[in-house]
Amino acid sequence: MTLMTFANRLLAWYDRHGRRDLPWQHERSPYRVWVSEIMLQQTQVATVIPYFERFMQRFPAITDLAVAELDEVLHLWTGLGYYARARNLHQAARVIAEQHGGRFPEGFDAVLALPGIGRSTAGAILAQALDQRHPILDGNAKRVLARYHAVEGWPGKPAVEKQLWEHAEAHTPHSRVADYTQAIMDLGATLCRRGRPDCGICPLNADCEAHRLGRETDFPAPRPKKTLPVRRTRMLLLANGHGEVLLEQRPPSGIWGGLWSLPELNPDEAPEDWAGRRLGAELRRRETWPVLRHTFSHFHLEITPIVAELGNNRADSVLEDPQRVWYNCASPDARGLAAPIRTLLERLQSESRQE
Repeated sequence: MTLMTFANRLLAWYDRHGRRDLPWQHERSPYRVWVSEIMLQQTQVATVIPYFERFMQRFPAITDLAVAELDEVLHLWTGLGYYARARNLHQAARVIAEQHGGRFPEGFDAVLALPGIGRSTAGAILAQALDQRHPILDGNAKRVLARYHAVEGWPGKPAVEKQLWEHAEAHTPHSRVADYTQAIMDLGATLCRRGRPDCGICPLNADCEAHRLGRETDFPAPRPKKTLPVRRTRMLLLANGHGEVLLEQRPPSGIWGGLWSLPELNPDEAPEDWAGRRLGAELRRRETWPVLRHTFSHFHLEITPIVAELGNNRADSVLEDPQRVWYNCASPDARGLAAPIRTLLERLQSESRQE
């Protein structure tokens, strides 16, 4: 069997079963493919589609994204998670506007130099948008290639990743590169799944080493397990006399960078002391909700929500700080919120309706 037979079989399967009606495949352009590739990182297609369509409706061109406020970009990203992707997308759009005249670059090195774009993403964008020959190695491609060649070891190890890149390069055809790139991602997503691969109908099963050995689920090797540490914080849901909730904008980098969040209290600080020190305000009617756990890739965050109301009329003093706002949960504006913050605000709004 020649190496190209891998691509031929994959393309023949794609012609019958591949996904060819995804929104970024129509009016295909480097910009639309780029946005889709960033959104699809660690996120399933079905989840991404409505976000992509809303994003394109608001920012139909790179220049629209470049001149937008980061707050609006983060608002449209709310719920997708991994918000560094949105920040990098926004920053890259500005780089493209300033250095490339608002046109997405068509050279691999120029694309790779953009914020938030690695080797596989750069290759996927240029392959799918412009049919340029570049191998890809996203999570789906890694799984297909690791099984097909029975590559031992966790793909996160440099030596293992190097082997997979060599296989990816060898199998990438010189024609129909856009279709091939979509095909290997589709195969990994639909048949060569992580848990229960459908090897019986896979177009590559006759020559797949993992299938021959009966070890399909052994490849690729999983990330070495480690216990995630737990971090704890207390957050204040502070309402004013109009039922609005105080939000503070987080620093531009780090966890939930640039998003709007609830004020966090120091471990030993009473909410009343915080309000007096930061707002010159008094609190009343305080209650504590059960802990809300949110899991990041490297740790668990346990949030203890504390609900309180402003006890004296100092709401206007909050507006003196541009990093603070009174947020109307009943009529929310375009503001980026992390998923657990949105969950807490929705609960507060729901309970206020029942009172």
